[in-house]
Amino acid sequence: METKWLEDFVSLAETRSFSRSAQLRHVTQPAFSRRIQALEAWAGIDLVDRSSYPTRLTPAGETLHAQALEILGALQATRNMMRAHQSGAADTIDFAVPHSLAFTFFPHWVMDLRQRFAALKSRLITLNVHDAVLRLTEGGCDLLIAYHHPSLPLQLPGERYEMLSLGRETLAPYAKADAAGVPQFRLPGTPARRLPFLSYGEGAYLGRLVELIEREASPPLALEPVYETDMAEGLKAMALEGHGVAFLPASSVRKELKSRRLVRACEPGLYELTMEVRIYRERPELARHAKAGALALWEFLRGSSASATRG
Repeated sequence: METKWLEDFVSLAETRSFSRSAQLRHVTQPAFSRRIQALEAWAGIDLVDRSSYPTRLTPAGETLHAQALEILGALQATRNMMRAHQSGAADTIDFAVPHSLAFTFFPHWVMDLRQRFAALKSRLITLNVHDAVLRLTEGGCDLLIAYHHPSLPLQLPGERYEMLSLGRETLAPYAKADAAGVPQFRLPGTPARRLPFLSYGEGAYLGRLVELIEREASPPLALEPVYETDMAEGLKAMALEGHGVAFLPASSVRKELKSRRLVRACEPGLYELTMEVRIYRERPELARHAKAGALALWEFLRGSSASATRG
């Protein structure tokens, strides 16, 4: 049994809606339903009454709900107690960052900070988007960095969390270049000659944005999935070997574009999407713990953002 199943179940008990809870938990509704079913299989009894709408719990589900709240609360309290023993943690800023940003955006961003702000001690916690958001809401990090797109906003209530924009990023298709610098695979493809597609796993944040690009594509894309992973770096490695087309953030292919090992698989401006890179924190007046270094960094970023806006 996984603790995220309990977190899913508590969310469902609160929203009484599979679709709403799936949205809040940053997974697709089918994936969310499977996790609830997995919890029921573990319990050996139905926990949700599926004959009614809105969704309601069975008597066994009501019992588990009360116990789940206690279990999750105890786990969080235990985690906080253990963190109190961390040496040197007071001057180290903990960043929760999704994989797609951790290996590309984050190193360059920190290097720039050290030149413009100050040398800082940081701890990088690399997770998927869902777990990175949970890490912030559970008090397990100081700051969260994540992509934002209006079609897939992070469900962080503004009364408790605030955010700043760190810049913009373009998600676009790339493929290996031949000796002449021409992409081996060029979009959109045709029904008779579908292009090998290197795709993100179901529920991955970038994968859902790629689905948006596909839905709005004109002319439509003719793609044949041949490989799947949740990590952009994994897709890039496959694209570099010539296995197909991959939609990747611009920051992840900076070096490969410069060396012409990868090129755009279509004309610039086509089949792409612009995302915002945002940083989030718990509001200081509500924060369970607020490090001086994290507060100073936030004020610096706020000032930089205001200067950029005026410029």
